[in-house]
Amino acid sequence: MFVQIGDHLVHCVVEGPDSAPPVLLLHSIGTTQHVWEPQAAALSRRWRVIRPDMRGHGLTGVTPGEYSMRVLAQDVVALMDALEIPRAHVAGLSIGGRIAQQLAVDAPERVASLMLVDTAMEFPDPATWQNRIEAVLRDGTGVLADTVMPRWVMDPATPSARGLRHMLLRTDPVGYAAAAAALRDARAEEVRGRMDAPCTVIVGEHDPASPVAAAEALREAIPGAGLVVLPGVNHIPNFEAAGALCAAMLAHLEAQPRPAEDFLEAGFAVRRAVLGEAHVARATAAVTALDQPFQDYITRNVWGQIWTRPGLPRHTRSLLTLAMMAALGRHEEFVLHVRATKQTGVTPEELAEVLLQVAAYAGVPVANHALKLAKQTFHEMEEPA
Repeated sequence: MFVQIGDHLVHCVVEGPDSAPPVLLLHSIGTTQHVWEPQAAALSRRWRVIRPDMRGHGLTGVTPGEYSMRVLAQDVVALMDALEIPRAHVAGLSIGGRIAQQLAVDAPERVASLMLVDTAMEFPDPATWQNRIEAVLRDGTGVLADTVMPRWVMDPATPSARGLRHMLLRTDPVGYAAAAAALRDARAEEVRGRMDAPCTVIVGEHDPASPVAAAEALREAIPGAGLVVLPGVNHIPNFEAAGALCAAMLAHLEAQPRPAEDFLEAGFAVRRAVLGEAHVARATAAVTALDQPFQDYITRNVWGQIWTRPGLPRHTRSLLTLAMMAALGRHEEFVLHVRATKQTGVTPEELAEVLLQVAAYAGVPVANHALKLAKQTFHEMEEPA
């Protein structure tokens, strides 16, 4: 989607349940929101993931003049306002991590937690950044490719590394130079001792741009922060260590407390997605003082905390639920979840395989009765309303 923010148009990708806790992913200089694709795929199963292209990068507009960390952090706040996101978990890679730090200082009420990936409080030295700025404005971003790629990844010849190179080559030189000025001018004193959001610092073992020592200094600057070192990777681990980075981010997010109302809202959202809007509306309308506490319990704890977990796809959870309800002889719930296959994507052929498994491990009579109920339910679902 595109959102007008002040003097420029911002491009961002939004994925995941609308009612889920939001997670903002801020990319590195010379790349785009695409750098977060492996992590977004994992996180968006349970969280609302927002990936903007930074000012001057990707499909977001380029504005003249040099940028600063404060201006780039203000862009994030403006985007959150436009998307009606009061507070979010924020992950930042390289300059994205430094923007996240600035955001945590300037607008701490907007930051639920921080995941700071291969970043630092400052990036020495200013002269190097100035040389890069002048070279890019003169010759384009291609002048940097052979220098930065071995710093970004261990093996620049892999397909993902070539993809990163394409991102760099397609970055507007004016946008790159303006962002480089923000890195040139960033100082540790602007953020050190001023951040207190729950934080995990993540760094590649061999990162030459923001080395482990810089990550340790960042951890020491944030009370209670944790540190995860990803073995065998350089500055941009998103593809080379996609699984390890996803695991570190998921562990961080899973550890963050969530208000009870978040689980209730998430539970209603997934109930509607699995069982259908009409069913949930009927069930809600029928609630009385007698069963209100019970309905809240199952919505918050079963739908809000189990069905929303990222470890299994919803399709798989649907199959497991069908198998268990059949094996336990919970006929009413079994029929309910057969009807839910319209939303979860489970096919009659897949259900037939599941019930064969039930017959083998839970007994032929329960599987036979479940097959009878399934056939009847599928027939009713095919009839015109």
